[in-house]
Amino acid sequence: MTRMTSFSDGTSVPILGQGTWMIGDDPKTRDAEQAALARGIDLGLTLIDTAELYGDGRSERLVGEVIAGRRDEVFLVSKIKPENAGEMTMMLHCEKSLERLGVERLDLYLLHWSSRHPLEEIVAGFEELIDEGMIARWGVSNLDLKTMNRLEAIDGGDLCSANQVLYHLGSRGIEFDLLPWSQERIMPLMAYSPLGRGDILNHPALQAVADRHDATPAQIALAAVLRQEGVIAIPKASTVDHVEANAAALEIELDAEDIAVLDRAFPPPTTSQPLDII
Repeated sequence: MTRMTSFSDGTSVPILGQGTWMIGDDPKTRDAEQAALARGIDLGLTLIDTAELYGDGRSERLVGEVIAGRRDEVFLVSKIKPENAGEMTMMLHCEKSLERLGVERLDLYLLHWSSRHPLEEIVAGFEELIDEGMIARWGVSNLDLKTMNRLEAIDGGDLCSANQVLYHLGSRGIEFDLLPWSQERIMPLMAYSPLGRGDILNHPALQAVADRHDATPAQIALAAVLRQEGVIAIPKASTVDHVEANAAALEIELDAEDIAVLDRAFPPPTTSQPLDII
């Protein structure tokens, strides 16, 4: 079952995609990683997120090999490093990403995190890439609400299509302000590391809810993130079994009792919090 959300331009994408951080680094796991990505596409997880930073381009190359011959099936996202997002360098680095991916255009191109380059310059660079047909739309990553408000005030800044941020049960700060702000603008928040870091998957509350649904704690953690309107989760899956388990999380519907259990274990925010970043 593929569940969808939309960008402000009406383009629909699946709410569960595939992340590729630390994929493509080890030749011994390359075949398994490619098989996992291909299986994910088969299962409808057709949004694939990568970045020039990941493995110094190795992730983009691996993704390019997987989607060769399947480009029309995929919504392709990549990210530019902040230091490369200047007026004189953005187009060159976008071209390199396109070459590694073996495609002519990105569906979404993101600024990986805050840059020393002025936001005005970055927005102008993104819009030039759209004019050149190299990207369809642009967005940002790891920007907090204060910075998003600054971006929106810039000429063309309201054309930002998405913000990719850290979001999981153990890191819910965006639910207080950034998520509602984004929902009002039909600007999807892409949740990276949606299964958390460290030991949250070992929490007894997650296991209890998982037992109720005959699921795994990881599937419940994904379902908890995906129940929020306008959120796209991009977990990494290095094996076919893993991506199939992720896809199965789309079938889970958490009820009020489930949410109460999870909220007691992982309290939602009651005040504004600094944006968590990995």
